[in-house]
Amino acid sequence: MRKTWLITGAARGFGRVWAEAALKRGDSVIATAREPEKLADLVTQFGDNFLPVTLDVRDRAAVSAAVETGFRAFGRIDVVVNNAGYGLFCPLENVPENDARQIIETNVLGSLWVIQSILPYLRQQGYGHIIQISSIAGLMALPGMAMYNATKWAVEGMVETLANEVKEFGINVTLVEPGPHLTDWIGSSAVRPERGEAYPTHEQMMQQSWPRMLPGYPINAVEPMLNLVDTDTPPLRMLLGESLNEMIIQDGQRRLAGIE
Repeated sequence: MRKTWLITGAARGFGRVWAEAALKRGDSVIATAREPEKLADLVTQFGDNFLPVTLDVRDRAAVSAAVETGFRAFGRIDVVVNNAGYGLFCPLENVPENDARQIIETNVLGSLWVIQSILPYLRQQGYGHIIQISSIAGLMALPGMAMYNATKWAVEGMVETLANEVKEFGINVTLVEPGPHLTDWIGSSAVRPERGEAYPTHEQMMQQSWPRMLPGYPINAVEPMLNLVDTDTPPLRMLLGESLNEMIIQDGQRRLAGIE
């Protein structure tokens, strides 16, 4: 059955790749972006199956309006990919107040506004799948990105709680946890405040943190996402990337050893 998707942060990176993949297989996509003009080629190529919507997820009223626009256009939404977000690379001691507030408003509160706006419609339908894009930084504490870690740990707790609250309504919930990929997340989308001289450079911290993680290509995230939305019993969590399982398991084992 053809599905209707709502994808936030769809102008580039994972959001763009998943939107194109869904459209190419005949699904419909509501794609939100702060710069929807970057999606003009998809409008030309896919016509009425594609609806770009201007949105900054920090604006709660605008999120609600975007969700309503999507439902009016297609009559239902089967899959919600809560993807909008960005990275902040800076030692915790040096994080500016405004940058801390901005990333929380986008990565945490923006995700919350989308979920709150979509749930009444999904409950009325009696089905739906909310996919929250988290990160391996929601499972591990990676140096040099403390506030990004904080937002993803917050999202993990929020969305796991959500899964327990909405399963009786027929709504599935999944946290997708990518490792490093060659997207704008580590490029133009990232925020890099001035760091104190006491700390290594961002590149040095990355080398210390990610020695065993091979950056993946965004296109490799297509098949796992399509398989995820097509399964009748989606998992609560899905790691996305190469060489992640062993590292996450080892980190969990160290945590368990500390508890013991």
